[in-house]
Amino acid sequence: MSNGTPYFLPAEKAQGLANYPHARFAPTAPHRTLYISGTSSRRGDGTWDGVTEHADGSWTLDIEEQTAAVLRNIEAIIQGATNGTGGLQNIVDATVFMIDLPQNYSGMNEEWNKVWPDRANAPARTTIGVKELPNPRLLVEIKCTVAV
Repeated sequence: MSNGTPYFLPAEKAQGLANYPHARFAPTAPHRTLYISGTSSRRGDGTWDGVTEHADGSWTLDIEEQTAAVLRNIEAIIQGATNGTGGLQNIVDATVFMIDLPQNYSGMNEEWNKVWPDRANAPARTTIGVKELPNPRLLVEIKCTVAV
């Protein structure tokens, strides 16, 4: 199942910095729309991917590891909600919320582009810099709309 049809502006117009179309036409019936709540890199045991805890109580955060984990968590949600018939390829639109855009944007894009190496297959996307997320260990959270 496809996530619809991409639309791209002509090459002489501004292009995205990562792999995503300017817009995407969502598939029509008989598809259903699944709205995925903001998802982080949190694991089932309450820890986070992309967080290295240190003995002194501080931690080191890795945007690439967190982004990859967020996308894995989203895929698990989609697969669970569709009894295994859907996946990341069904995402029509994504909103990325990120701490410290200048520091983390390129690392997030690296992981994004691994999942969607061809921008014609990528969902439409908006990235928003935010002051904070629900836990100070989080650098990125993604919410998305899926056509299944």
